[in-house]
Amino acid sequence: MTDTIKNKVVIITGASSGIGEATAKLLASKGAKVVLGARREDKLKQIADEIGKAGGQAVYRELDVTKPSDNDAVVKLAKDRFGRVDVIFLNAGLMPNSPLSALKTDDWHQMVDVNIKGVLNGIAAVLPAFIEQKSGHVIATSSVAGLKAYPGGAVYGGTKWFVRDFMEVLRMESAMEGTNIRTATIYPAAINTELLNTISQRQTLDQMQNTYD
Repeated sequence: MTDTIKNKVVIITGASSGIGEATAKLLASKGAKVVLGARREDKLKQIADEIGKAGGQAVYRELDVTKPSDNDAVVKLAKDRFGRVDVIFLNAGLMPNSPLSALKTDDWHQMVDVNIKGVLNGIAAVLPAFIEQKSGHVIATSSVAGLKAYPGGAVYGGTKWFVRDFMEVLRMESAMEGTNIRTATIYPAAINTELLNTISQRQTLDQMQNTYD
């Protein structure tokens, strides 16, 4: 991996913890230039400092993926600091699972905003650069919930099914249009990250924690 990732410019959303943080540190250790985005700027600074002390290159910016302007600004940061964008890892997400009967409609809308609109905003920000340079790699975090339905995960699973379909269509259209944009979709199972903290429904949280235990 060192030869293929060295000096590549990689934008990572949801980079302040969990999969995003671990990915940023790993890629930076292999020579990638990482651009970190998340809502918690203090955490991003800490991670970027750790990467810098280890000899890597990292810049960061506060990012709310639900805001198109924030996504545009992260892409601009990558170009301004490193001259281009080679990879975007669309990793930001929420998982406040609950039974539909609990009517946690605010949680439903939040998941749609972050897990679906966040992906759309990220793609809209980076796609013009990828098309112009006729290269680019889009990586997105789906979930096993994007492959199999389970109680409590109707809305979350629906957003992850969207990611699965969206990435497949992006791959097809890239092949048809000759833009040479590669895609990869990740389907994590039970990974103990801060994502569990977004579940507010007690019974569902207990069930999910049992899975991780």
